[in-house]
Amino acid sequence: MSAASVRSATGLSARAAVSGPRLRSRVVRTPARRSRLAVNPVALFTGLVQGTAEVVSFANVGDFARLKLRFPPNTLDGILIGASVACNGTCLTVVETDGDCACFDLIVETLRATNLGELEPGGLVNYERSARVGDEIGGHNVSGHVSTKATIVEQEDTDNNRKVVFELDPKWSKYILPKGFVAVDGCSLTVGETSPGRFNVWLIPETIRQTVFKNKGLGSTVNIEIESQTQTIVDTIERVLEERGLGAKPRRVDTSESSSNAASKTYQKKPAAVSDAYKDPMDALC
Repeated sequence: MSAASVRSATGLSARAAVSGPRLRSRVVRTPARRSRLAVNPVALFTGLVQGTAEVVSFANVGDFARLKLRFPPNTLDGILIGASVACNGTCLTVVETDGDCACFDLIVETLRATNLGELEPGGLVNYERSARVGDEIGGHNVSGHVSTKATIVEQEDTDNNRKVVFELDPKWSKYILPKGFVAVDGCSLTVGETSPGRFNVWLIPETIRQTVFKNKGLGSTVNIEIESQTQTIVDTIERVLEERGLGAKPRRVDTSESSSNAASKTYQKKPAAVSDAYKDPMDALC
């Protein structure tokens, strides 16, 4: 090896010693963002009824029934066996198709809990095909799981709308709030006034034209689905208050007195008793 080669090699070794060991570059991979298109739909139905279907046949054998409906032309385009369709707000599964007709099987619980067991050939039902990702949610989240049935007890028509009063089991009234949502035969409607065991809605002419409400009258039965978020909130609050011993019914106040006078009488306490025994119930929630 020549003297020049030795000097060159020696210089490289010296520089390597000074600079220290070489660091390997590391590539940090950023987790891929989840595509918005991969998000599952929140609701199965929207409460926007797409029209009415005619009952072709209804074979009821007691604890089982086969329902055949005729839909408007092109409504069933692309539908497959196993698809979901809301009929009067009840989620049903397609078991057979024939042109513009589709068949659905109803079990005993469906016949008991909904008004579908009252259907006869020639009758009409509201229908809505299941929502797809990206569809407009113009009503509210509707599952197609009917909560209870209600009966029309009052109906008042005017030039521009119709007031309908429903009667149902009072235990459901706590979930039906003024200006809240409720699904009636699959229609997403806004609640008007409420009272124990009763509530009313107002229908515009387009809703009457597009749904079975055009054929409903006094004594007619409808399916009711409570808005799920409202029910969850009410049930959770009741459960938490009960667990903390705060679920007792509030003291009843004489309605003959004004609210201010009644309130002052209710909360008049002796100073000693208040300071020693009174505990603010809100402290338990903190």
